[in-house]
Amino acid sequence: MRTAFDAFAGLHGAGIPGAIPPAAEVDDDPPRPMLRAVFVSDLHLGTPGCQAAALLDFLKHHPSEQLYLVGDIVDGWQLRRRWFWPQAHNDVVQKLLRRARKGCRVVYIPGNHDEFARQFAGHAFGGVEVLQEAVHVTADGRRLWVIHGDAFDGVVQCARWLAYLGDNLYEFTLRLNRHLNSARARLGLPYWSLSAYLKHKVKRALNYVTSFEAAVAQEARRRGMAGVVCGHIHRAEMRDIGGVLYCNDGDWVESRTALVEHQDGRLELVHWGAAGHEAGAAREQESYA
Repeated sequence: MRTAFDAFAGLHGAGIPGAIPPAAEVDDDPPRPMLRAVFVSDLHLGTPGCQAAALLDFLKHHPSEQLYLVGDIVDGWQLRRRWFWPQAHNDVVQKLLRRARKGCRVVYIPGNHDEFARQFAGHAFGGVEVLQEAVHVTADGRRLWVIHGDAFDGVVQCARWLAYLGDNLYEFTLRLNRHLNSARARLGLPYWSLSAYLKHKVKRALNYVTSFEAAVAQEARRRGMAGVVCGHIHRAEMRDIGGVLYCNDGDWVESRTALVEHQDGRLELVHWGAAGHEAGAAREQESYA
């Protein structure tokens, strides 16, 4: 998967053979209130399920001083099976690199689907820092441990073949979901996630999510952190677990969610609506100061 990572870095025109030159720079970010930080994960670029257009619109409406890419940005598992890389996915990469060029600190923490990038931890490509993990300090002084979270997934760590099988089944569910939502759109109905519905209905899946959240929060507490920001399980959540603020920024194949920090240190989960603009975006009301 070195080729995929080279493509990611090469889109800014660094001279890598075969790199795609960046599009003509157009400042499509109108002046907006600057957020202190934005956290996104599980974009799964390289798969049909990636909602690249919605992500681009979200980024356009949420300029920030810092941008954390919290794993599974590029889906190396799926790209190994079948190459899929439309222009919209190039546009996302170019958008991220343009953020870095314009002064935003962009930190890339690889996950299990883009684990090929972990060998580059400690390096920067096109202004994007690659780190195994990070510590983000909020405006009000809270230290947040930023990780993807796959290290706390027993299936990924101990039964990798089962993780690959689950990934194939998940992709199949997403394909069904796209057909279902095309029909819903023709009927004027809003976006609805079949896979999220199934996960919420299956008791074993709920037990897995609960165990994952508790394990991540426990490790953050052991490290002396006030909180943790992660992804991996595709379930956006922000709540207190044993005195530790657990934040999961969700994903961009199902929920279209992100975690943002305002200038006063307040954290908020943002659910980017199907309408694709701020007026039509459904926002999570719960936030933590």
